[in-house]
Amino acid sequence: MTSTLANTPAVKGGWSALQWTRLLVLSGNMLLDAVEVSVILIALPAVADRFGLTPWDAQWLMSGFALGFAALLLLGPPLCARVGRRRAYLGAMLLFGLASVAGGFVAGPALLVAVRVVKGGCAALTAPTGLALISDLFPEGPERRRALTVYSLFGAAGFTAGLLLAGALPESAWRWVFVFPAPIALVLLVCGLYVLPRPQGDGPRTGPHTGPSRLPRPALLKRGSLLRSALGAASLNGTYQGLLVLLVFQMRDEFGWSPWRTALALLPACVPLALTVPFAGRFIARYGTRRLITLGALFPLLGYGLCLARPDGRPYALGTLPTLLLVEAGFCCAFVALNAQATAGFDAAERGAAVSLYQTCVQLGAGALLPLVGLLLTHGEGPRPALALITAAGALGLAAALVRRPRPTR
Repeated sequence: MTSTLANTPAVKGGWSALQWTRLLVLSGNMLLDAVEVSVILIALPAVADRFGLTPWDAQWLMSGFALGFAALLLLGPPLCARVGRRRAYLGAMLLFGLASVAGGFVAGPALLVAVRVVKGGCAALTAPTGLALISDLFPEGPERRRALTVYSLFGAAGFTAGLLLAGALPESAWRWVFVFPAPIALVLLVCGLYVLPRPQGDGPRTGPHTGPSRLPRPALLKRGSLLRSALGAASLNGTYQGLLVLLVFQMRDEFGWSPWRTALALLPACVPLALTVPFAGRFIARYGTRRLITLGALFPLLGYGLCLARPDGRPYALGTLPTLLLVEAGFCCAFVALNAQATAGFDAAERGAAVSLYQTCVQLGAGALLPLVGLLLTHGEGPRPALALITAAGALGLAAALVRRPRPTR
């Protein structure tokens, strides 16, 4: 299948209204996924109280989404090749909205986790499609960097919005956090019906932009830029979410803070990214992805080390706040750079598969680390064991960033 979007050239000096509309709709997936993560994060202590859950039990609401996301990511390209990108996107968006509504009514933590797994699977179909189509629409270089900046800005803004929405709710209204993403999904579904390109022709649903009807080849990870990006992003995402889960329970249990105060306290972990993302393309053009990714791994590691040295996090201004700022500085440096490096150098026939492999590793970072953090928070002596694990995972991310590309032999 050849899409009209893939064949639409970028306009030098400016984008058409249709290009902007398509970019905003496709970037909306990033906002939706970010909202989905942050609203549940703030509600974890309330859900744990309601059902008598330990941190190990409650974290499955976070890791369930990540694991559902990772499990279906590799099936996305062959499914899109079989039914078409447009149908896969719209169908997954519809199911995501329905699952969001169902999350407000199901009884019991097991069903809540199941809903989260389903929503993660839906996101696995929509998010890579959005990123791959953006890469097809905008040629490598300044145009694509600008488009990826918009795409990333939606994610940063969505995480902030999710924190504030969840924090504004009273603890007794925790069920509404499961319903919050439904209106966003509905808007994206309706817009997608109008602006996403329809298939052309009646031939086989394969082509250079959809990829062949087979699973992405793990051998693509032998491409150094993709492998380094995948490892770095897995470390960044996993350690970030692990730290936030630890902090929301610490702020409720040890600080005695309300969800709203917790949400405000976590804003330094997301607002700076939203402010700096518009300039990320310029940073990449000036400094290159390698330097930014290295700094993006170093700053969080320093933050985790500081938190490990002061595990009680008090006072907030000297304990928790510097850690959040350092971790967020890492995101400001590396978030867009990792996305750009992951897709660089791939032609259209391989780009969708490369994106799926990259995002699978990103989600596996959270899916693997969150259960371990929850386990250590439940059975460990205080937060220090979980913080030691997070710090070690951050060190692995820095090691991946520092590995140099081997020079070609003559």
